[in-house]
Amino acid sequence: MNELSYQRRRTEIETYFDRTAVAAWERLTSDAPLGRVRRTVREGRDRMRQMLLSWLPADLSGRRLLDAGCGTGAYAVEAARRGADVVAIDLSPTLVSLARQRLPAELSRRIEFRSGDMLDPGLGHFDHVVAMDSIIHYGTDDAVKALAQLAVRTSGTVHFTFAPRTPLLSAMITVGRLFPRGNRAPWLQPMAEQSIRNQMKRHPELAGWHCGRTARIASGFYQSQAMEWNRA
Repeated sequence: MNELSYQRRRTEIETYFDRTAVAAWERLTSDAPLGRVRRTVREGRDRMRQMLLSWLPADLSGRRLLDAGCGTGAYAVEAARRGADVVAIDLSPTLVSLARQRLPAELSRRIEFRSGDMLDPGLGHFDHVVAMDSIIHYGTDDAVKALAQLAVRTSGTVHFTFAPRTPLLSAMITVGRLFPRGNRAPWLQPMAEQSIRNQMKRHPELAGWHCGRTARIASGFYQSQAMEWNRA
């Protein structure tokens, strides 16, 4: 991993989600009315979350799960309802605070919310890891190396999403870069599925892992692809 580029992007993402976009993200992840564009993003994220949840066992009792980049905690809550013990972490202390406020009281013992780096080895080992829309701002090299750091502490599956390299998404990113820098999100870094697979095969820490399911969700301005890694 290019540690300098990873840390620089990490800082940009933390600043955006913890300061610039808090109000917008709070509305996006609630039931509040939205405009047409953001409504498609909410619908896409909801569909993606449900699909990723469907890739997990129905009964997660006794399983430890890492929600890497948990945002306001919607995925963590659903996993905990299935019996998982969840560590949910995000770079943004503000979003984590919001997640704690939204946490149903009956699940408070099953979810541990933290703010910090999802790659922190101090988080321990897990049966399952999910990184939904958590690596979409990194280049393929850094993303695969980050996922590999998570995989070495995982005994079952790693599920993650990435921005697929398509003409439509490239056009959206180009339009997004026209907005003033202070008002826009860190731009996405589209990836090719085959490139991820190739780098995975070459990575020494991913020996014994293989690609499983993959599926794409397209909902207006939300364009995201999910991939599953399994430990053999």
